[in-house]
Amino acid sequence: MNKTVFVLAGEVSGDLHASGALAELLRDKPDVTVFGTGGQKLGALGADLLYTVDQLSVMGFGEVLRHAFFLRRVIRDLKRAIVDRKPSVALLVDYPAMNLIMAKFLHEQGVPVVYYISPKVWAWKEGRVRKMRRYIDRLLVIFDFEVEFFLRHGVQADYVGNPVVEEVKAVRLPPRAEFLRRHGIEEGRPLVGLLPGSRKQELERIFPAMLEAAARLERTHGAVFLLGRAPHVSRELFSRHAEGVGVRLVECSAYEVMQYSDAAMVTSGTATLEALCFGLPMVVVYRTSSLNYLIGRMVVKLHSISLANIVTNGIFSTKQTVRELLQDDASPEAISAEVSRLLDDGAAREGMRTALLEAGGRLAASSPSPAVAAVLQEYLTY
Repeated sequence: MNKTVFVLAGEVSGDLHASGALAELLRDKPDVTVFGTGGQKLGALGADLLYTVDQLSVMGFGEVLRHAFFLRRVIRDLKRAIVDRKPSVALLVDYPAMNLIMAKFLHEQGVPVVYYISPKVWAWKEGRVRKMRRYIDRLLVIFDFEVEFFLRHGVQADYVGNPVVEEVKAVRLPPRAEFLRRHGIEEGRPLVGLLPGSRKQELERIFPAMLEAAARLERTHGAVFLLGRAPHVSRELFSRHAEGVGVRLVECSAYEVMQYSDAAMVTSGTATLEALCFGLPMVVVYRTSSLNYLIGRMVVKLHSISLANIVTNGIFSTKQTVRELLQDDASPEAISAEVSRLLDDGAAREGMRTALLEAGGRLAASSPSPAVAAVLQEYLTY
């Protein structure tokens, strides 16, 4: 009897979220086999990974075009594996450019498609909804406002809760004093977090500006800087940018950065939602190629790009609880000025913290991993 799950997670966050759901599934059904794409966490569960997130982590219109031949090969190999192994169900996680292509193929092969973490069609590419309606059997969304959006477009969506909130709730970190002692940081010095992202393209464009901003803040505030480095990103890549800047970087986990920092510079992405759950005062920064930014400005319908602002204020609100600095506005001068404001103005800092924590509280009602695992079980044959 077939007890096989095909999984497609193309990014570090997708690997994390998929592994949470599949760990729940395998705890109850250890004889289930998993294959597809993912990262370290899915690999640790025993998934047979045909490609890894390191290979698939391509972002932006220009980068996708440059890697088009490789991505076509990935899709071809995955399709071949699906035909050979005949999975009982497919779990597609975010990563819409490839996952919507695979959803069509899986549907044609008679494989039920469970799509976890919907494409953000409420922000751009609303036309994708037609494909979703045709090829996806179960759509599991992580923001409650998405249910109403999809219903208006004739798509049944189930809100399962937000995996980021689930993961943050499970974090257990020592008191601040112990963290300071372990890293030899003097009590009373402001701690500023640097979360430059997990993709090489992000690091190349954003990390240097963060470092220059850090150098300014070290001179003006005597700050100590906590660097959150994703495990799959090489230390050498960070070191190459940090050489000669003269800023002391205390390397630690992203969650330690969020827990202990007084303020932080955060690259737009999932990290802003995680930081929201910690109530971390932050400035959101983002830089991409001129072509990507121009196209993005034409197609994105939202006033804010960060999940921190979207969750706190609503998808179409013009209000920004967290300052967003994009493209040329993401200069070292502007970044350091905003972090300085947060460090110097206690009322502004605590007001932002309160607003973020309240928004995080609204997301914390459900635990998605068990809910996703339960949906997958419905399609496994015994």
